[in-house]
Amino acid sequence: MNIADLRKSYEKAELNENASQADPLKQFEQWLQEAIASEVPEPNAMTLATVANNLRPSTRVVLIKGYDERGIVWYTNYDSQKGQELAGNPFAALQFHWVELERVVRIEGRVEKVSAEESDAYFHSRPLDSRIGAWASPQSQVIDGRTVLVTNAAKYAAQFMLQPPRPPHWGGYRLVPDQWQFWQGRKSRLHDRLRYTQDGSHWLRERLAP
Repeated sequence: MNIADLRKSYEKAELNENASQADPLKQFEQWLQEAIASEVPEPNAMTLATVANNLRPSTRVVLIKGYDERGIVWYTNYDSQKGQELAGNPFAALQFHWVELERVVRIEGRVEKVSAEESDAYFHSRPLDSRIGAWASPQSQVIDGRTVLVTNAAKYAAQFMLQPPRPPHWGGYRLVPDQWQFWQGRKSRLHDRLRYTQDGSHWLRERLAP
């Protein structure tokens, strides 16, 4: 089959101004809960886009670990490629794509580190293997092979036993949104697309052409 011939008609739902939430965080929560209830694969997975100092963008998939009126939270290695890029340019974009629901959410804003207390609390809630893994992986660095990871994991497991502390290079980020977009697939490619931007202390909701 020619890949250009692949087609899909989007007809599951609609998104309009009257039925959507005035607060984008509430709209996001509604859609996220619906994705979880629908048992779509990994509803908590989101693509994170950052831009390096040389203006080259890069993306990767991370998992949302919290959200509230302050923003969207995930955790990672601060020394990773994304951590280095955020240190040089603290603006990023997130995207959720719930294929089965024919929905996309895009979020843009400034990124900041969460508090050490928040990072500690989440780190100690993780399974032991994940906590050891945070020490074992020099994320984004070139390594000679998987043996490096296995050896590191064994070393830190022996060193810390059941109580590994949070590594100083590992913790959380929070994206503070200044723009949201909600996309609902519709028939004939006439999709619904609502954008929320900050207007003083309120959110301005506008429809964009798809």
